[in-house]
Amino acid sequence: MPLAGDPVQAFTKGALLMAGWNPWHGCRKLSEGCRNCYVYRIDARHGRDSREIAKTAAFDLPVRRNRRREYKLASGATVYTCFSSDFFLEEADEWRPAAWRMIRERGDLHFFIVTKRIDRFGVGLPEDWGEGYEHVTVCCTVENQDRADYRLPIYREAPIRHKLIVCEPLLEAVDLMPYLGPWVEQVIAGGESGGRARACDYGWVLDLRRQCMERDVAFRFRQTGARLLKDGRVYRIPRSLQHIQACKAAIDFK
Repeated sequence: MPLAGDPVQAFTKGALLMAGWNPWHGCRKLSEGCRNCYVYRIDARHGRDSREIAKTAAFDLPVRRNRRREYKLASGATVYTCFSSDFFLEEADEWRPAAWRMIRERGDLHFFIVTKRIDRFGVGLPEDWGEGYEHVTVCCTVENQDRADYRLPIYREAPIRHKLIVCEPLLEAVDLMPYLGPWVEQVIAGGESGGRARACDYGWVLDLRRQCMERDVAFRFRQTGARLLKDGRVYRIPRSLQHIQACKAAIDFK
């Protein structure tokens, strides 16, 4: 079941206490889901090369304190971690140990990490990681069947306490049945954003929902993407309405 009250609910429904922490910025495109990466789009507007990977000025954000020596990030917050890069990026190997130390120090927060590099998860893990920190959720993205079949067997065996499968951007019908089980807290589905977005077929989303219902795994349709194919027609949906329209579909399970 999803954790009560924070990371799953925060990512999928919104939460009162949320924060973003990007300890480094920049990434390298890895698979088809990266083709129209939102980070690349945003950087391009500012004349920045997203392939240049560097620590950010916010690197130590989780442990920063105010003048009263209180942490600036309020206790209980869900911290969306490394959403302008990938936490397990090779170029960040030298910085990740310090990031893990800050995560360990802030056991009063919940760190939410989404990665396409689950095959690098074990590189530089803290010595006391064990079966995972209770306050860390690591999500694995699978945009098509090829990536599902490669990443999910690795993900299933990884020592992580809280696991979510994120099918965003969903680029084709994906069979998750060989992988769904009690180890998955939730499956999240959504289309691709941006002006060059590839269409997401609503039938693919409904089929993922069916699979989750059959295996009793929570499912959420998080956002439609910019182009949604439904009943033979492609709907172009403004960014401001993509989450709202997915919510209106009312197809979430558990």
